[in-house]
Amino acid sequence: MNHIAPTADLPVADLTEAERARILAKAAIFAPPAQTDAQGRRDLVGLTREELAAEMLLIGEKPFRAKQLWHWIYHQGTRDFAAMSSIAKPLQAKLAERFTIGRPEITTEQTSTDATRKWLFRMRDGQQVETVYIPDDDRGAVCISTQVGCTLSCRFCHTGTQKLVRNLSAAEIVGQFMAARDSYGEWPTPQSEAPRLLSNIVVMGMGEPLYNYEATAKALRIAMDNEGIALSRRRITLSTSGVVPMMDRAGAELGVNLAVSLHAVTNELRDEIVPLNRKYPIEELLAACHRYPGASNARRITFEYVMLDGINDSDAEARELIRLLDGLPAKINLIPFNPWPGSPYATSKRARIERFAAILNEAGLSSPVRRPRGRDIAAACGQLKTESERARRVPGPV
Repeated sequence: MNHIAPTADLPVADLTEAERARILAKAAIFAPPAQTDAQGRRDLVGLTREELAAEMLLIGEKPFRAKQLWHWIYHQGTRDFAAMSSIAKPLQAKLAERFTIGRPEITTEQTSTDATRKWLFRMRDGQQVETVYIPDDDRGAVCISTQVGCTLSCRFCHTGTQKLVRNLSAAEIVGQFMAARDSYGEWPTPQSEAPRLLSNIVVMGMGEPLYNYEATAKALRIAMDNEGIALSRRRITLSTSGVVPMMDRAGAELGVNLAVSLHAVTNELRDEIVPLNRKYPIEELLAACHRYPGASNARRITFEYVMLDGINDSDAEARELIRLLDGLPAKINLIPFNPWPGSPYATSKRARIERFAAILNEAGLSSPVRRPRGRDIAAACGQLKTESERARRVPGPV
C-alpha cells in the first residue's frame, strides 16, 4: 500500500502570485461577451448570491428577493418568472422586463446506443460547445466544457485541434448542467437521500478549466450551494492537464476532486503529446498533486492515462508510473485511445492494456480500464469537437 510522503521532502516549485496573475490576465483576453439577451435583459444565471442581491437593490427591491430567486432558479429549475408563485405578479412582470433566466440553446441532441447523451449547445453569440451525459445505472456524470475550443493542442485529442475562440462564462458553464437536467426532467433538485440521474459533474469537456479559472470556480460554487443544485464537492471532479499554479488555488478555494491528464511517464514524451509539460514538467505537476488538500485514500487523485499503441504502453512505462506515483493516494484511469480522422495514433491492443493494468494492480494501484462510451456519436474521451468546426474542415467541391 502507498503511504503519503511528508510534504517537507517534496520539491516545491517557485510559483508566485505574479504567475497566477499572468494566467488570469491572459484569460481576460478570451473573456466571454456580456450575458444579456437581444432585448438587453441581464441573465440571472451565473450570478452569485451577492450579485443577485445587488441586482435586486438596483431595481428597488429588498435583498431577500435574491434568496427567493435562487430557490426558483437553482432548486426548482424555473425559467419563467410568471411561474414563481411566491413572488407577486407585479414583481414578476418587473423582473421579466429587466432579466432573463437563460440556458444554452440545444442545436443537436444525440443519444448513443449505450445511452450516453451528447448535446451541441449554442451560446448567445453563436459560439458552440459540446456536453456529454454518461449514465451509470441509476446515476451518472455530466461532462461539461469551460472553453470554446482549447489552447493546449494535446496531440491525441480531437478537441485540441480546435483553436481556442473564447472562455465560457459562469452562466454558460453551470447552464450546461442545468440544460442537461431540463433534458432529463430532473427538477426540482432531488433531496439528499433521493437518487439522482445527474449525480456528478466532471469538468472534462472542451477546454482547460484552469485557464478559465474564475468563471469555472464561480460556476462550481453555484452548483455546490446547498439551497440550489446542491452537489457536494465529492460529486465534482475538475480535470487539468497540469496548470500547476492554478491547481494550488483550486485546491485551496474549491477542494473538489482532482483529475490529472498525465498520459506519459517521461518529460520527453509528455513534452510531445501534452505540450503544456514544457512549461510545467512532470516533477512540478506531481509536487502540486502532493500539495493538493484533502487528497487521501478516501479521495484519491485520478490520473488519466490514454493508451497509445507502441507509444506509452510498455511494461517499463507501467513500472515507472508506479515509481512516479509512490506516496500519492492515486487512481489511474486507463483510457483506450478513441480514434478520430487524421490522428497519428492507434489504440493499444487489448492484451497490452490488460498487461499494463495488471502491473499497476499488483503494485496496489487501482487502475480500471475505462469502457469507451458514446463512440458512435463522437462523445467519447478526446472526441469532443463542435459540429460547426468539423464542418469547416470538410473540403468543398473542387
